[in-house]
Amino acid sequence: MGTWKSRGLRGSTLEDMINHTNELYRQQKLALIQKIPTPITPVAIDKETRHITLAYFDQKSTVDYIGSVQGIPVCFDAKECAAGTFPLQNVHEHQMRFMQEFEEQGGIAFLIISFTAVDEIYYLPLQELKKYWERMENGGRKSFTYQEMTKEFRLWPHRDILVPYLEGLQKDLNLR
Repeated sequence: MGTWKSRGLRGSTLEDMINHTNELYRQQKLALIQKIPTPITPVAIDKETRHITLAYFDQKSTVDYIGSVQGIPVCFDAKECAAGTFPLQNVHEHQMRFMQEFEEQGGIAFLIISFTAVDEIYYLPLQELKKYWERMENGGRKSFTYQEMTKEFRLWPHRDILVPYLEGLQKDLNLR
């Protein structure tokens, strides 16, 4: 199993923004989305701060979020990218398999990617992610670039909705 050591807060800013958005969507009765915790077993705990300093993952995680939007099952993962290139190694094979199987059951799967260098957040439909994944499997590049992102899937924050992924979901549904 994998281990965790002081890297556990990577992506927490994006996740905090999504959690805030999810709470507002819940209050507005637009969606009910839940953060799925990754099960870990602590190995070392700092006695003074009572923080976990070393742990191992009990099992492979699937995605970060799962729930329902107006009766449509959705699941998605949140990823941050500091550079202009997103390495596909940040998406694990078991996550791809889960998202594909989720869609086979009538759900919608996607990624939310924050390109922190340019301060832009995108909704990435599973179908687009699969194109990059298949390109990699066929010997092509093992990443995709910020320039390759479909610009109409950029998520523009407004009012209190920091990551308005329902707008991306609607565009995704319109293209199906």
